[in-house]
Amino acid sequence: MPTPLRPAALLLGLLALGAAGAGSAPPEPPPTLAETGLYADPATLRLAPSVLFYQPQYPLWTDGAAKARWIFLPPGSAIDVSDPDAWEFPVGTKLWKEFAFGGRRVETRFLWRATANDWVFATYVWNDAGTAAILAPVDGVAGAAEIAPGLRHDLPGRLDCRACHESARVEVLGFSALQLSDDRDPLAPHAETLRPGAVTLAALEERGLLSPARPEWVARPPRIPAATPRERAVLGYLSGNCGACHNADNPAGTTGLLLRQLVGSREGSVPPARATTVGVEGGWLIPGASGHGSLRVAPGDPDGSALVYRMASRRPASQMPPLGTKVPDREALELVRGWVAEELTPRR
Repeated sequence: MPTPLRPAALLLGLLALGAAGAGSAPPEPPPTLAETGLYADPATLRLAPSVLFYQPQYPLWTDGAAKARWIFLPPGSAIDVSDPDAWEFPVGTKLWKEFAFGGRRVETRFLWRATANDWVFATYVWNDAGTAAILAPVDGVAGAAEIAPGLRHDLPGRLDCRACHESARVEVLGFSALQLSDDRDPLAPHAETLRPGAVTLAALEERGLLSPARPEWVARPPRIPAATPRERAVLGYLSGNCGACHNADNPAGTTGLLLRQLVGSREGSVPPARATTVGVEGGWLIPGASGHGSLRVAPGDPDGSALVYRMASRRPASQMPPLGTKVPDREALELVRGWVAEELTPRR
């Protein structure tokens, strides 16, 4: 039986909790996944008709897990998209993300806006038969599934969830204007072909689920401005996998490393992930490096780029992202290394 996991990012979690502010305790999550409202028939795992399936175009890497994602919006409600980069979800919104390894369901994460001030975070552990899931302990579960020889997947604790989802506000990761854009990036690492019925920006607009209406997102779907198709995929990957922390609203943004792509940016502006990395000196040094070893991205030199080094590392003191992965994303590393080595001009 897996043992409870001590939160790997307790300090980050406490910082995130501080950002949420004081107040009464939020409601407790239901004891079983079946009681969250995901299924119309838990016995057959038939989804509730009000649940919408979606697929972000830049999926988050989690050690090769296959994922499925759903959202529920209360009837008659809409998402406030007045700020195109900071969507406000109505009270009652629920989101689920299912993780499977080797064809077996392992966990489903649950995010629920229970009140105007309270978001509830929970993880549900699937039984071996894949027929039902129960609420995980507050501290998560260690070693829930094998992901590689000698390595096992850990289910996050609630503080771990808050470390990624909370900054100045609660972030709903993977459900945004860029992630749901109908202009899909064909080079995005681990890109998923859109399945029939998956909601996109155009579908949300057509259903009246965006307020105010955003017909311009249908006419001109959000797209990362980039010099080449490979650069677009690199910047999208960094936004989807690193931008939750590395943005101006998160304590990590105080370093000046900004990786979240903003769809509300001024037209013609340089993407933040490019402006704050390429040729920019950072505060983290590659071990044993000299010269430009502290450059976040050293043009023409992936081995001298701190960003590449930290993506490849799985040492706790250097790996990025710091949570949720024990195996480097080789497909993304190949993409980023090629961009740095072949498309960026070294400084003279």
